Amino acid sequence: MIDVAAARETFEASADFTVGIEEEFALVDPTTLELAPRFEQLRDAAASDAVLSESIAGELISSEIEIRSGVGSDVHDALARQGEARRRLFTLARDHGVVLGATGTHPLSDYREQHIIDTEHYRRVEDGLKYVAWRNNTFSVHVHVGVQGADRAVRVCDRLRPVLPLLLAVSANSPYIDGRNSGLHSGRSQTFTRSFPRCGIPDPFGSWSAWADYVDLLVRTGSIVEFTQLWWSVRPHHSFGTVEVRICDAQMTATESDALSELITACVRQAAEEVDAGMTPPDLPHRLIEENMWRAIRHGLDGQMLDLESGLIAEFPAVEIVDRLKAWTGADVSLPELNGAQRQRRMIEAGATPAEVYAECLRETQATYLQETCDEPA
Repeated sequence: MIDVAAARETFEASADFTVGIEEEFALVDPTTLELAPRFEQLRDAAASDAVLSESIAGELISSEIEIRSGVGSDVHDALARQGEARRRLFTLARDHGVVLGATGTHPLSDYREQHIIDTEHYRRVEDGLKYVAWRNNTFSVHVHVGVQGADRAVRVCDRLRPVLPLLLAVSANSPYIDGRNSGLHSGRSQTFTRSFPRCGIPDPFGSWSAWADYVDLLVRTGSIVEFTQLWWSVRPHHSFGTVEVRICDAQMTATESDALSELITACVRQAAEEVDAGMTPPDLPHRLIEENMWRAIRHGLDGQMLDLESGLIAEFPAVEIVDRLKAWTGADVSLPELNGAQRQRRMIEAGATPAEVYAECLRETQATYLQETCDEPA
């Protein structure tokens, strides 16, 4: 049952700009570099760790694990919490002979060999989606930002619609699908966002009542039984009272993931400030935002994007996106010159095999996420 009235009350009681971070990692055999179905083993092994047992979750397949920060009072608190959870997870994985991967797709895996984890939720997902669920071996970063007020949260989601493709281009980190060079920068978006129902960039809703009417329609017609079956790239989260941004690929390094989380939080805050000031979100047709979505998927930061918020729509180099978002939000974040997809594509263009590229990705991930463990005080 979906209680939209209770969800509205959750938003009314929510605290502004609290932050929660969710990161999905691949469980990888360090010898073969193939996906390793070890989620249940790691979950059970984490039971004796009070922090870690509350922080990890399953995410569709048994070769994937999600780590959650919980509620941080602000983005810096959330990042500190996430860093602690990561330290414990990477240590646990290492102790059990598993390597954690952080790219949007696994370059070598065959989705037909992956197993759906045995929970009521994911049994429902598999039963409802079949091939679409089986095909979805993808890994992402989600950021929750508290927004007080249900109408306000919906309007913040509306304001973020044209921003989402920009965040995707920044985060693109998945050039491989099924062991092949897909020619894309975000293969994850092509296999997940383009396949799942009720996914991608939502229509503008304008108010909580319009959102609630839509959810009620889906429930009444038997389309959904829980609100998490709304897989939009941004959504008001009924249980947490947050605006959840779900557009980004998993990040190869800890520093990139942290900076991306800060940038997303700044975007939500800026959107809320514009809503509070009575500014009307740009009245943009879905087709124009979708054009930028495709450009982000196909070319990432190597391509051109459309400036949808200027008087005359024109192209601009995607490499300018971070600076444009920093100027819009005032965020002070530092991201590498090349994002994950660009670094992988440079290796591909130099003749590296998928296994060689992924081995380098794993090396970067261990060198940064595991560094947090190495730096932990004795």
